[in-house]
Formats: sequence, structure tokens, C-alpha cells
Amino acid sequence: MPVGPSGRQLSLFGVDALPPGPLDLEGLLVGQGQVTRMGGTVRVSVLVDDSWRVAALFDEFRSRGLASSWEQGAGDGRFWVRTAYAAALADLARRWVRCAVKVVPRGFTLDGHRLRLWAAAAGVMEGSKAYTLSLGAADGAAVWQATGKALAAAGLPSVLLGPLAGGPAYRVVGRRRLARLVELVGEPPAQAPPGTWPR
Repeated sequence: MPVGPSGRQLSLFGVDALPPGPLDLEGLLVGQGQVTRMGGTVRVSVLVDDSWRVAALFDEFRSRGLASSWEQGAGDGRFWVRTAYAAALADLARRWVRCAVKVVPRGFTLDGHRLRLWAAAAGVMEGSKAYTLSLGAADGAAVWQATGKALAAAGLPSVLLGPLAGGPAYRVVGRRRLARLVELVGEPPAQAPPGTWPR
């Protein structure tokens, strides 16, 4: 297996395996990402907790040829990050929206690019042995369960935390699974403070 610049082996499904593309933003939709249509164009929006996540997502969008913007949330210290409306995101809406309801498309997979975007928007390191990825609270059990299956298929079987346990979110637990997650999502964004990215 090829080795990357940090000495890590490169995963066939990690961020180094394929070039980035607009459909990678599916990684935001398994979390709190939302889709808005305008004519034949589509915008993706996601609410994030930290300013470093805004900058990291801007870089991810730019690498896919997508313009972006942000604004402060409604007095809660969080930030809305949005792509511009773009025809390149139209397939995303066709795959994920049915009658204005978010659905996980059949055959959905979580590769390194999708997981990296999800982690940049909603991932939290918990100590040294667990990493939590938040889900969209309004999306419901069908989306959460399909996302859990995609995580397991990527080699990351995870624990679903319900709303009463601090979720909805998936918690990746254990050194072996964290090592797999690191292999998939790649190096931390330049803006990520120490201790926030999977390690």
C-alpha cells in the first residue's frame, strides 16, 4: 500500500485516494447539513460550533470550486457556513431530498472525503479513545440508522448516542477504530486546534 508524506499508509478510500468533488458534501448532510434549491442550482448550509470549522470548510469548498459565505448564528456563538448556489450541487439534492425531506440515498458510502467534511463540521475528540460525530437532530431515525450502516461498512462500527445521551451522534470508540478514522480523514486542517482532530 502506498505511503503518504507523514509516513502513514494511504487508504484506498481515504482523502488521498481520489480527487475532491461536489458529491463529497454528502458528508455534511449525514450531519447537520441542509440543502436549499433555487431553480437548477443548489446550496448546502451547515451550522458549526467553532470559527476554526468555518475556515476549514471554506478551504474544503474552495478545493471543489465552490464559493462560500458565513454568518453568525442567532446569538448562540455558532456560525452558519454556506456554499453559493451552484449547478454542480444539483445531483446532491436529487440524491438526498424527497418531498422536502432528507433521505440517505441507496448505496450511500462514507469515504475519506465525506468523513473529512463531517469531521470538520461536527467532529469532537473525547479524551484519547473516542471521537464523536454529530447528526442532524431533525433528521430522524431512518437517516441516523442508514448513516450507522455506512460507518460500519467503512470499517467504523460506532455507538449511536440518542438525544438523551448527548446526541444524536455516533461515537467511534477504541484505538483500532480511531486509527482507521485517522487513515480515512487524513491530516488535520491547518486551522484545527490541538486535540480537536481524530488522532
